[in-house]
Amino acid sequence: MLFKNVYGIDLGSSTVKVYSLSKNKTYMEKNMVAYKGHTILAVGNEAYEMFEKSPENICVESPMAFGMIANKELTEIHLYSMLRRMNRVLRRRGASMYFSVPLDMTAVEKRAYYSIANGHFLRNNRVFMVEGPIADALAMGVPIEENPGNMVVNMGAQTTQLSVIAGGKIIISKTIPMGGRQINEAICAEIRKRYNLHIGTRTARRLKIVMGRLNTDKKEARKVVGIDSLSGLPREEVISSYVVTDGIRSCVDRIAMEMKIFLERIPPQIRGHIAGEGIYLTGGSTRLPFLNHHLAMVTGFSYKLSPLYEMATVNGLEKLIHDKELHKWAVPVKQRTL
Repeated sequence: MLFKNVYGIDLGSSTVKVYSLSKNKTYMEKNMVAYKGHTILAVGNEAYEMFEKSPENICVESPMAFGMIANKELTEIHLYSMLRRMNRVLRRRGASMYFSVPLDMTAVEKRAYYSIANGHFLRNNRVFMVEGPIADALAMGVPIEENPGNMVVNMGAQTTQLSVIAGGKIIISKTIPMGGRQINEAICAEIRKRYNLHIGTRTARRLKIVMGRLNTDKKEARKVVGIDSLSGLPREEVISSYVVTDGIRSCVDRIAMEMKIFLERIPPQIRGHIAGEGIYLTGGSTRLPFLNHHLAMVTGFSYKLSPLYEMATVNGLEKLIHDKELHKWAVPVKQRTL
């Protein structure tokens, strides 16, 4: 197996993570593609540097939307670009690709994953699909088979996935269309309402990282430059951490309320075990300080925050690739079965 090209691939709305078995290393890049007409200008981190800075005739966008493939061609180009950077010569006999995928996909959505691995640029690849919550559980050491009931929450860039694993399978799940990007947009809206200032989502993301915290004990302020809502001219403004926190809290509280409704649907015996064990929390958006404490206060359940954050899913794929006993969680996909 060491002489084969084997990859674990997590196609996220914000970033793409690829684990290479031959190099025993994980690579991560922004899930962005910049193009003009039919010409690709930049891919990955280079394209993200152009985001919100490019002229009108250049499009910079993510080929993923809400955890699903929105543009098959751009997704294939992005994946091919990453694999070429990792291995300059891609073998003609192909590779084994383990994709982490959302739950309850249709045949059309499964075909999209197969097509990007066997399309115009990539050929002769064997495709395996691993459900995202299973990969997260493997990364966080959650027992899957002999499991009386555990809840795994992944807060990503555009979605928050709630899943309950019991008896070796996912018994109930729900996807909330809210994540890090919606939090960024909420910060933009709050600043526009308080200061009459338009800022970009990249600026909002920086404010979220620097000042975003769900406790208001620490007072901070930062200078930002935006567009005045009245004059349309650039203006500098000092933004308070309270404003940023209000934008964050509006989204997090909505997620917490959805989690409370979801917890009420879980059978009492399993819910009792989850209450004693705690809810496993992971995903890129869980980097917000004191997020687990805030969710615990709203929902009444304790949380176990994973230190892997957005790398949890690809780390679970890495464990699955190395352990043959875990391969039963990877479902092979062939074209004739789609």
